[in-house]
Amino acid sequence: MPFGRRKDAAGTSRRWRLSAKLLIASSVATVIGFSAICACVMLDMRRGEEELARQTLENLASGIDTDISRNIELYDLSLRAVASNLAMPEIKDVSKELRHLILFDHAATAKHFGAIQVFDAKGKLTIDASSLDPVPEDRSDEEYFRVHREDPDIGLFISKPMLHRSAYAIVLSRRITGPDGSFLGVVAGSIRFSYFHDLFGRLSLNPGDIITVLRRDRTIIMRTPFDLDVIGKNLAERSNWNPANLQSNGSYSGVGPVDGIARLYVRRSGTSPLYTVVGKPLDSIFSLWRTEAIRIGAIMTALILFVLGTALFLAREIGRRAKAEDKLEELATTDALTGLKNRRKFDSEVDAEWRRAARHNMPVALLMIDADHFKSYNDTYGHQAGDQVLVGIAICISDSVRRAGDCPARFGGEEFAVLLPGLSAIEAVGVAETIRLKVECWSEDPTATTVSIGAASMTPAAGMHWSDLIEAADKALYAAKANGRNQTVLASVPKLSLVA
Repeated sequence: MPFGRRKDAAGTSRRWRLSAKLLIASSVATVIGFSAICACVMLDMRRGEEELARQTLENLASGIDTDISRNIELYDLSLRAVASNLAMPEIKDVSKELRHLILFDHAATAKHFGAIQVFDAKGKLTIDASSLDPVPEDRSDEEYFRVHREDPDIGLFISKPMLHRSAYAIVLSRRITGPDGSFLGVVAGSIRFSYFHDLFGRLSLNPGDIITVLRRDRTIIMRTPFDLDVIGKNLAERSNWNPANLQSNGSYSGVGPVDGIARLYVRRSGTSPLYTVVGKPLDSIFSLWRTEAIRIGAIMTALILFVLGTALFLAREIGRRAKAEDKLEELATTDALTGLKNRRKFDSEVDAEWRRAARHNMPVALLMIDADHFKSYNDTYGHQAGDQVLVGIAICISDSVRRAGDCPARFGGEEFAVLLPGLSAIEAVGVAETIRLKVECWSEDPTATTVSIGAASMTPAAGMHWSDLIEAADKALYAAKANGRNQTVLASVPKLSLVA
């Protein structure tokens, strides 16, 4: 009957352990499932917020780009008309008043448009829409003049932002080409920055929102918030930005090339030489989503804590029982003073390793270690000091034996044993010397803490038992003590003659 009860108790214990594992596993699976569903919902909400912001920015960028393109196209028609009329031979024979009427009668006029000017092949101002007698000017050094002189196919050219006729503006220019293809000069006009300020001023922008107008070569023409340090800079010169991030009519989320603020950028570009990029900070886009995510996350956290808390509460008794069993097993196999394996555990380990070595024809090494003069030290300084010596020796042994399969143990009293599977005699002596030297250096009084070590290594063969290995190491230990202590002696096998 007692055996039957123990069997039932063991079976009940196994069932309880299985129930605890299933309980915890099902609770974790439930938490993971709900968390995954919640995460999917939150990600969908985030993508929805981002998509809504992208559509809003696309509409804004399209409107701005359309307005800019329309004004540039309108002004360009005037430049084309002037360039075309100047190529007529008859234009030279008419009066200044009539020439102005012919050239500029249908020219686009607005408060943000500068007067159209005509420069000859040497860059000298010859005609000015704002005056019949213009003040002499020389623009031969200007970028737009050189570009048209060197490239007859450039078409409409838009300059970098510059101070033009006492106002910041961009200059729009076209080449005047003779009937024979020769360079006759340049017709140029300007759009003042006031146009962009007026255009952007009509928009309702939040802090951190940006609008950037760029030339095709990525030169910044205008930007809001307005910053003169940025205007006119070419982003192609910035190594920290990859232009492939933001393609034509595309979008990009991340840090841009101008500042370190992460934004959602949208680019819109039509047929105009300029294109528009609109950006909105990601913090602003996801602010409402973040608030909702925190609220839902708090609710989910509370539910998760409740589920896990309940599971842990129900499994507490099972866990206590398992811990008690583990503690009992630890107490049954561990020496309480030194923390090393005890004699019972050592015997089971040496038996298992001996069998394994016999199967694989591998050596098994053993060190028998004894504290020198321990009895006299114990009698002189007391048992508490003696215990400290034993603990110190155990620490030195543990620090020297690091392999997973090694087994350091307290063999009894002041004697220790170290099982070293797979080591040859020479390797075992090396480990022994490491332990001996560490013990010797450990204390200020080496005479009280030195150790003598006997080492042996055997490859199991038929008719041999692991007790032979212990006997050989033990004889080597006695030889070490007889030879003066604080040394290692290796036992030769199979004759077991002692070699110092």
